Amino acid sequence: MASFTYISGPDDFLVSRLARQHWNRLCEDVEDDFSKEIISGHAGKVDDVQNAVNSFRDAAQTMGLFGGRRVVWLKGVNFLADNPTGRSEGTQELCQDLQEILTTIDPNEVGVLITASPVDRRKRFPKWLEKEGDYFPAGGMDAKGKGIETLVAVLKEECESLKVSIGEEATGVLINKVNGNSRLLIEEARKVATYLGQDGGEITVKLIEELVPNFGDGDFFEAAEAFFSRDLNWTVDALRRHFFAGNDARPVIASLQNRNRLLIQLKALLDGGEIQAGSRGISKGAFENAAAKYADRYDGLSDKSGFNVFTQNLWYMGKLISAAKLPSLRSLIDHQLEFIRAFEEIIDRPDEQEEILRNMAIRCLVSN
Repeated sequence: MASFTYISGPDDFLVSRLARQHWNRLCEDVEDDFSKEIISGHAGKVDDVQNAVNSFRDAAQTMGLFGGRRVVWLKGVNFLADNPTGRSEGTQELCQDLQEILTTIDPNEVGVLITASPVDRRKRFPKWLEKEGDYFPAGGMDAKGKGIETLVAVLKEECESLKVSIGEEATGVLINKVNGNSRLLIEEARKVATYLGQDGGEITVKLIEELVPNFGDGDFFEAAEAFFSRDLNWTVDALRRHFFAGNDARPVIASLQNRNRLLIQLKALLDGGEIQAGSRGISKGAFENAAAKYADRYDGLSDKSGFNVFTQNLWYMGKLISAAKLPSLRSLIDHQLEFIRAFEEIIDRPDEQEEILRNMAIRCLVSN
């Protein structure tokens, strides 16, 4: 029996969500509220780490006021991350102290829960926590877009609890709308479910477009989704809504360009037989082999970027090429030239942005 439970992941909301379930189970047999203690593990400097470790030591080693079993939650630890506080020598020494405390814990007397996000899993102490504790990875999407499968599972679970349904395409649209933020994903799903009413129903792409705004700097706008669905009427309507809200043309063009860059690379890989796309998306093995083969072509582009398709989430790439029939490679290149042309026209005629983008969409979608 492990002397403590350890939960970590790149997404603090998902970590807290999973941790709450474990904490409730730990507290089931503890009736005395004074025997339940939550200690903040958030630290901005080494002194904060020391305070957290000292507080945890006192909580774990102090007998309960009325006897019986105690439970302690070291919550929101952030000094295991790859940041200045986490890398400092003082923090490393304090982590060693924390490890020694944990080795003396008797789980029959004290139930211990530790949650951390983000975590540099290359470090010695996190490795030890995973090995020696009762470890539960919370999952979540990291900065490079990996881990989107967790968000899909969480959304499905939430929709089931709300008694609504959501398809694969709508799932991808909603995740991109909220820029991969798990907290926003849950809240927006609840909002749309509330709109559907007590009788439930299906959360559709159309409903998401109408009710969910674009969050953050994510590569998603309704106009881009409509454009690459090859639906001219939807594209024109989306542009009308975008400009009616007082928005600018430049983020739409940027979104179109980013998506188009990815599609150009995917189309080239597909036509060359480097990757295959089936009902379950793109083959992971083929995608990784192609990434290794063309690594020298992307030298210096290791960060997530539309210029390097291999930095993108594989699940999302599969959705892009399966959502609609891909245009020819020549058409995609023509699209990119049209986006540049539209940008240049907007510089010359800044008061006619909607008309310029509408004409651009007509040229791209009618002629191809």
